Amino acid sequence: QVQLVESGGGLVQPGGSLRLSCAASGFTFRNFVMSWHRQAPGKERELVAFINNIGGSTNYKDSVKGRFTISSDNAKSTVYLQMNSLKPEDTAVYYCTADYSTFHYWGQGTQVTVSS
Repeated sequence: QVQLVESGGGLVQPGGSLRLSCAASGFTFRNFVMSWHRQAPGKERELVAFINNIGGSTNYKDSVKGRFTISSDNAKSTVYLQMNSLKPEDTAVYYCTADYSTFHYWGQGTQVTVSS
């Protein structure tokens, strides 16, 4: 059974940091492209960052470049999103996804709220 379980969300003040984790199981993690998406209230879901577990290449949404870092631990089948210098506009539900060929999986999401 495929599972993507996100954790690490919460309430943080502007300028603060959070690290999201996504623990994967039920598929061959090292073959997949792992991504973080987010969806804010009233807005469409958007891609934040992804990492290709084959080779380790990464890419980021422009608005998070220099503030967010995606990383992956194949031994633990876990992908992370380190988020620094958080802004109120980063407030959203953050989802972990996994893609390989025709396979596409989503996690349940974790809420991130940036507010003073």
